[in-house]
Amino acid sequence: MPILRTRALLNGMATGEELVVYATDPASVIDFRHFCNTTDNALLSHETQPDEVHKTVFIYRIRRGG
Repeated sequence: MPILRTRALLNGMATGEELVVYATDPASVIDFRHFCNTTDNALLSHETQPDEVHKTVFIYRIRRGG
C-alpha cells in the first residue's frame, strides 16, 4: 500500500520535488528500491528509526523524476 500512495503523490508533484515517506512494513525496503529502480524517481536516502509501537519505522526520501 505505501507504494501505491507514493506513486499517486509523486504523480501530482513537479519534477525535482522531494517526498519523505514513513513506512512500518519491513518489506518496504525491497519495494521502494524496486519502485525507484523501475521508474524515473530517485531514492535519495533510506533510514530506520526505532519506534515503540511498530519496533522500526523506515524512512525514505524520494526525488520526483522527469
